[in-house]
Amino acid sequence: MDDSIFADEPEPSRTSRQSEDFWHILLVDDEAGVHQVTEMVLRDFHFDGRALKVSNAYSAKEALALMAQHDDFALAIVDVVMETDEAGLELVRHIRSVQHNHYTRLVLRTGQPGQAPEEEIILAYDIDDYKDKTELTSNKLLTLLYSALRSYRDICVLDQHRRSLEQVVLASTEIFEAHNLSIFASAVLRQICNLLHINGALFYCTSLNQDLEASQDFRVLAASGDMSEYTTKQRSELPQTVNHAFDHALRDKQSFSQEGAYTGYFSTSHGGENLLYVSLEHELSDIDMQLLDIYASNVALTYENLLLKEEILASQKELAYILGEAVEQRSKETGSHVKRVAHFSYLLALEYGLDQAQADLIKLASPLHDVGKIAIPDHILKKPGKLTPDEWEVMQSHAQLGADLLKSDDNEVLKMGAIIAAQHHEHWQGGGYPKGLKGEEIHIAGRITALADVFDALGCQRCYKKSWPMTDIIEEIDAKKGKQFDPRLVEVLHKNLDAMFAIRDAFPE
Repeated sequence: MDDSIFADEPEPSRTSRQSEDFWHILLVDDEAGVHQVTEMVLRDFHFDGRALKVSNAYSAKEALALMAQHDDFALAIVDVVMETDEAGLELVRHIRSVQHNHYTRLVLRTGQPGQAPEEEIILAYDIDDYKDKTELTSNKLLTLLYSALRSYRDICVLDQHRRSLEQVVLASTEIFEAHNLSIFASAVLRQICNLLHINGALFYCTSLNQDLEASQDFRVLAASGDMSEYTTKQRSELPQTVNHAFDHALRDKQSFSQEGAYTGYFSTSHGGENLLYVSLEHELSDIDMQLLDIYASNVALTYENLLLKEEILASQKELAYILGEAVEQRSKETGSHVKRVAHFSYLLALEYGLDQAQADLIKLASPLHDVGKIAIPDHILKKPGKLTPDEWEVMQSHAQLGADLLKSDDNEVLKMGAIIAAQHHEHWQGGGYPKGLKGEEIHIAGRITALADVFDALGCQRCYKKSWPMTDIIEEIDAKKGKQFDPRLVEVLHKNLDAMFAIRDAFPE
């Protein structure tokens, strides 16, 4: 058969292949009588609570056009001989190999069985059956449909499970990022819906504090099915039936079932309260409810661990600010400098192209850039005039002293802080201290913090200088572009001056 009639047809979508209302089948035959007889036999056919919807094609070309328009054909019964002696064979080959449709069950029907042995056809083409028109009686046709539709139904269910599992795996690779836990929890929830054959919706709530009943401060962590719209809603916006179920579970501190729903209550070792609501169309078995309990308990525990991780990170940030501010206050300066440097560094890191994790780490560690000054004597650190060469040598030692103080084999923030402390006075062209590094020998975190530090410090009044106007600061940085500062970072700064000014305004002296 001429392949040109099949050219450039779009691949059918796989997203909504199985209809909820009917089984869609396609009859492909060039004889009108075959269509009439087949439809008459199938007129009252029902399977799994659904009737048939029959579409008719009188040639391979018509069949292909219909398959391009509909992605829900459960079964196609295809005549072999139509436009050509092998039109049906070429059609099924195209469906499988070109359209990559491996869902629709394909049955070849021929009135000329002697043209090719049955075994040879079944081996050569990805079909489910090969029938002689004379042997396909009404009973055998009905048996064929039951078998084909069961296969199609099971393939669709497996495909739904596969897609849900893909979402779970993809989301779980980033589960320890708090903003992705919701993706993970929702993907697992959809998978459980499929496994338990639940047509209704499930969603999971977890408190942000330890008293869900007394506070509205909680979040919908995962939602599925008809309740997906409530993912970002407040409790007051949830359906009344759901709120009543939550009140019941919170009052009695236990899970319970009611007509059309199951509500789970779960508490964690740290006192968090978590709720799971399942809208049901059939009763759950004990094993089903156990699976839901396992899901909710584990997601609750993961969420709680993420909150603890956030608390640890917040504590690390506060400690970094406290250490940085201690140095600033010792030299009679405000602590806002270290906060501005942290936010400047974070902005520059992201705009430079570093990933979120690197930018976050630099933001946490950059306030420690001058921590070595804690060991510089007061008469040098607070001297209002110009330092002598010997004094300047002592002052320069703060970079290495800071790196030594922050040295750590385990703590990522301290390790990054040590790098920044050691390298934020190195120069792009060389000649900086303490090691005279140049170019990309200087860690990107050191280069970023160096620019952020100078940009802010020039605008601050210090014991040894007055604050500079912004125009003078930009002029000075431009003059040292490619000398003291990474030229690409200076360009990034210029493109983000408005954001830099906003940070200055947010953390005033």
